[in-house]
Amino acid sequence: MFLARIHGTVTSTSKHPSLNGVTLLVGRRVEGDGSESGEPMVIVDSMGAGHGSLVLVSTDGDGIRALCGNNAPVRLSVMGLVPIGSEDMT
Repeated sequence: MFLARIHGTVTSTSKHPSLNGVTLLVGRRVEGDGSESGEPMVIVDSMGAGHGSLVLVSTDGDGIRALCGNNAPVRLSVMGLVPIGSEDMT
């Protein structure tokens, strides 16, 4: 698991059938000092995160398979929203 900041949504004209009705977000990992690192990644959201949200991301595919089925071609999912003010991790 790791923290990520959400930067937007993914819009697709065609996607895997297991992802119909699922919200896909673009986010970047947040380090302990609050800086962002790494490349943007696509994260499945069932929690209602929005642009600028700080979220807890699971890298375990079990949670997303429960939501989308065993054939879902994704691994990252939002497991929780971090309350505003919690991003000061020092």
